Amino acid sequence: MNNFEDYSTLFVQSIGNKEGPISPAVTNSASFGYQTPEIAEDIFAGKAKKPLYARMGNPTTAKLESIMAEMDGGIGAVATSSGMGATTLACLSLAQTGDEIISIGGLFGGTYSLFAETLQRFGITTHFFDVDELEAITNAINEKTKIIFLESVGNPNMRLPDIEAIAAIANKNGIALIVDNTITPLSIKPLQLGADIVVYSTTKIITGNASALGGCAVFRGLQDDADKFKTKRYQFLAKFIQGVGKMALIANAKKRVLRDFGMSANAHASYQTMLGLETLPLRMSRVVQSIATIVKALDDKGLKINHPSLPSHPHFNRYNTQFQNGCGTLFTIDMGSKEKAFSFLRNTQLATITANIGDSRTLALHMASTIYRDFDEETKKFLGITDGLIRISIGLENPQDIINDFLQAAEV
Repeated sequence: MNNFEDYSTLFVQSIGNKEGPISPAVTNSASFGYQTPEIAEDIFAGKAKKPLYARMGNPTTAKLESIMAEMDGGIGAVATSSGMGATTLACLSLAQTGDEIISIGGLFGGTYSLFAETLQRFGITTHFFDVDELEAITNAINEKTKIIFLESVGNPNMRLPDIEAIAAIANKNGIALIVDNTITPLSIKPLQLGADIVVYSTTKIITGNASALGGCAVFRGLQDDADKFKTKRYQFLAKFIQGVGKMALIANAKKRVLRDFGMSANAHASYQTMLGLETLPLRMSRVVQSIATIVKALDDKGLKINHPSLPSHPHFNRYNTQFQNGCGTLFTIDMGSKEKAFSFLRNTQLATITANIGDSRTLALHMASTIYRDFDEETKKFLGITDGLIRISIGLENPQDIINDFLQAAEV
């Protein structure tokens, strides 16, 4: 867990101030004065690094963005009003009518709906594959493919992608790779593994206490020489490359999406997110250790647990070789039926029943009757949603207390 320790220093030193107010300042203004027309011109041209308008960001959000970019080794980041805002910003910055997306793995319900329904209405087609269908993924790429999208851990099917292998496919074919790293901040470094953009719902474990809705997209810098984004496939980027060079993906996202769709982060949410970042390494380390203990104990008692740290999981070896820092807060329990799942949720004393994940408290939700209630049976089967499936997000409680509570809730 050395990387968690490294981030403990980075975050508290980057977020706090050495002089004046130690806590970050909240810039609570919707607009900003430019002083002179010449400065205004330079701000709108991107030559002056000063606030333009709160829809395009403010100083509090800018500080959060710089820390998120440093966390993932990106050249910059764009904070948004929600995790879905970050995913939408990243995808719509690259795709337009007639384009195609390849989506890999089990998906959060909102992301699946975005790809299968909303983007489809705008003429963007998505093809869905399991994480291990690498040959089929390769064969699905054509001249219309703009994005390969995956989650670092399937939510909620708990399947683990081979990110490096998928990145190799994306890079060989000149396709942008976007990784949703919401569940595994710090544990996985997608940009180092070959991704181009990383998206987060910062609402989850990054903030960690359900106090602030937010999201963030982190971008890699473009290379000076050959780069996939300098090809005909992404020719719309040429004007941004000419204007800001390595920062082209960020300028493109802000001009093509953030400016016009307005999924902007607000200053208070950015401030609360930074407060969460200060303790994220400690909480991630705690959760990763707790969840391994909890799933083993529940599995040993005969509950149907799905987590890659268990030898019965099909990606057990991948977990041990590529996910040494864990795979986040989630696991699932399949109680076999909706009735038994509801009974478990009524009986648990510790778990909070909610759609959120990554909180300091342990959370639980029956999947089929909530997030995936409107999905057809074929889609639910693909995403791993069964009638008795309960998604669990482990919090900071004593792991033995969670084990005891879950066993009594399941009447084991």
